[in-house]
Amino acid sequence: MSAANASLRLLGSEMHLIVGRRRNQAGILVLAAVPILIAVALKYSSPGRGRGTGFIASATSNGIFVALSALTIELALFLPLAVAVLSGDAIAGEANTGTLRYLLTVPVQRTRLLVIKYISLVIGAFVGVLVVTVAGIIAGGIFFGLGPVTLLSGDEIPLVEALGRVALAVLYITACLAGLAAIGLFVSTLTEQPIAAMITVTIISTAMWILDGISQLDWIHPWLPVHYWPSFADLFRNPMFFDSMRQGLLVTLAYIAVFATLAWARFAQKDITS
Repeated sequence: MSAANASLRLLGSEMHLIVGRRRNQAGILVLAAVPILIAVALKYSSPGRGRGTGFIASATSNGIFVALSALTIELALFLPLAVAVLSGDAIAGEANTGTLRYLLTVPVQRTRLLVIKYISLVIGAFVGVLVVTVAGIIAGGIFFGLGPVTLLSGDEIPLVEALGRVALAVLYITACLAGLAAIGLFVSTLTEQPIAAMITVTIISTAMWILDGISQLDWIHPWLPVHYWPSFADLFRNPMFFDSMRQGLLVTLAYIAVFATLAWARFAQKDITS
């Protein structure tokens, strides 16, 4: 069997484990429930009250904005939490259950295993973002309908073009979460307790959001990846703005390079005792 086929089989096995875990299945349901709750709340809220700004304000005019509102809200907690859960299971979870030791006696090169683990985390993040988006579009379409979309800049574009921009937003958000996944993979190599890894990654994500919200610390904001996560909103202006997103991708790539290297250095010399 070639190395490529072996890697694909290992990746398939990893994805099967991720999808098959009851905890992850429950997490997917939670991710999908948020846009549904947003749609219901907006549908039956008092029409005389303000509906907020940005995507929330536009949600009742077109169902596609329900998905975008849900992505904005879930980026602060639920999506990072999903990445944290997957990260905790990646290495620490395997070590805790004793399966990591057997994986490495197949034999599987540690570098290849680590790469497969990271790819599975990124795919998991993509699935989470996609679930939120699809659930939001379906719920928004049911309650508010779908049609030509009026952008945040006031211009109107066809629904097909708007869906293309949504697809770009999904890819951008996934790329952003890939940076957090690299942090999570490194943390997961430091412990054999998956819960400890999950809590640590969640704390790191939350701390970055808190720091980004303190105006007195604006000097550190450009170095925080979460600072650029909401920049996908620039895709829904005319013309589209890419400066902030481009900077966000560069910062994310830097985090991936640093923490993936640290994870590799740690895992390559890690003693597997269980």
